[in-house]
Amino acid sequence: MSNKQKIILWSKNGCNYCKEIQSYFNEQHISYATIDVTEHDHYRNILEEKYGVRYVPVVEISRDPHVYQALLNPDINDLRKALI
Repeated sequence: MSNKQKIILWSKNGCNYCKEIQSYFNEQHISYATIDVTEHDHYRNILEEKYGVRYVPVVEISRDPHVYQALLNPDINDLRKALI
């Protein structure tokens, strides 16, 4: 994984898929930021505008400060592939 890579996890409280992804990042010592949409519908509006979805988890990965690749409904295998 590149040192310049930035990762953002869009998640909510009570989401088991979100917890799995957080656990994976923590176990692999991968730095990431979290945007919690639990009580923030305007964040879901942002997801809808950007990607056409209102659900989480969504993982955004950036190797360039202005360009993000989004993984919608990612599983751990998807993450591994995207982080190579």
